[in-house]
Amino acid sequence: MSALIIFVLLFALMLTGMPISISLGLTVLTFLFTMTQVPIESVGLKLFSGLDNFGIMAIPFFILAGTFLTRGGVAKRMINFTVSLVGHWPGGLGLAGVAACALFAAICGSSVATVAAIGSIILPAMVEQGFPKRFGAGVITTSGALGILVPPSIILVLYGVSTNSSIGALFMAGIVPGLILALMLATVTWFIAWRNDYPRLPKATWRQRLHALHDGIWGLMLVVIVLGGIYSGVFTPTEAAAVAAVYSFVITVFVYRELKLSEVPKVLLQAANLSSMLLYIITNAVLFSFLMTHEQIPQAMAAWIVEQHFSVWLFLLVINVILLLAGNVMDPSSILLIMAPILFPLAVNLGVNPIHLGILMVVNMEVGLCHPPVGLNLYVGSGIARMGISEMTIAVLPWLCAMLIFLVMITYIPEISLWLPRLLGVVH
Repeated sequence: MSALIIFVLLFALMLTGMPISISLGLTVLTFLFTMTQVPIESVGLKLFSGLDNFGIMAIPFFILAGTFLTRGGVAKRMINFTVSLVGHWPGGLGLAGVAACALFAAICGSSVATVAAIGSIILPAMVEQGFPKRFGAGVITTSGALGILVPPSIILVLYGVSTNSSIGALFMAGIVPGLILALMLATVTWFIAWRNDYPRLPKATWRQRLHALHDGIWGLMLVVIVLGGIYSGVFTPTEAAAVAAVYSFVITVFVYRELKLSEVPKVLLQAANLSSMLLYIITNAVLFSFLMTHEQIPQAMAAWIVEQHFSVWLFLLVINVILLLAGNVMDPSSILLIMAPILFPLAVNLGVNPIHLGILMVVNMEVGLCHPPVGLNLYVGSGIARMGISEMTIAVLPWLCAMLIFLVMITYIPEISLWLPRLLGVVH
């Protein structure tokens, strides 16, 4: 009964247009103060202990690094490098867009930032080369979703913090799925371009490719520094985030010199705004998790599932349906912070690996980013392409179908996520 009251109250507040963070906080406080005898001191203590987590510090640092990279010319160099490699293939600029999104995602950790940075550069170039605007918008909008799967992903950090899972293991688990999804999106791009005989670029010489690599090497090195530093034991994921922020500042201001020192305060303010928004959501999600635990809702759901003799196969199907429905009304961070504390204990009771569950949730959120009505990538892509949401929805359909096929693969073939972490001994 308490679970029904909590969720009815939460969705009623959300339907008023209230931000999800405030809806969460009001739901918790209303329930605690009117239907329970929980001391106010324990609420404050839970807030403090929930945010007293070293891993949370990675979030503002990765956001700051991504903001520097978006503003500092790194995206342009990524595109030049990928165009030199695949520009001569059918739909070469589209393939270069997929590859550039994968590379940029691996250094900024944000899906929306990836779409904005790569799309604002390559989409006008594709239209100028003779590609249909709908094709270019579909490629970039869906490929940008790689930003929350390819490490270092801010969403994976949030999952690790909210479930007390290893962030390093989650990062490693995202590499193979990220590569497979990028290849699937590239295959769809190539097939559509080949079938419709879309333009190709002249084949780049090896000298041009080496020049493009030399020009973009400083940005590419960030991937090596962050992931190499984590898995060699040089620093923790949180320390890696701090290193990424400092490194991004140095290369954008002093190496590429596309960001002036006078513009740095604006970048800091932009990163602070986004960080504070996420941390505020986390604060209220901590309270929501406390309420769910206090009312023993996850335990009751686990007992019900055991009584119903749910198989792992059916349980994972139910998770996918719930998360895809949630993606219609909420953004990825809100979905994860609300659902992870509920689904995590249920999955563990059924023997689902927590790292596999994390990747599964993130892939669901990737799909959610690319379909209406709250697909953030759709709104960013429509702003860049100057297309309506309905037209954008049609544009992304071929790539969205590939993402749904990939979701089925990641759900029922856990080794896609777990093979590399097990090979390196970070997951058993």
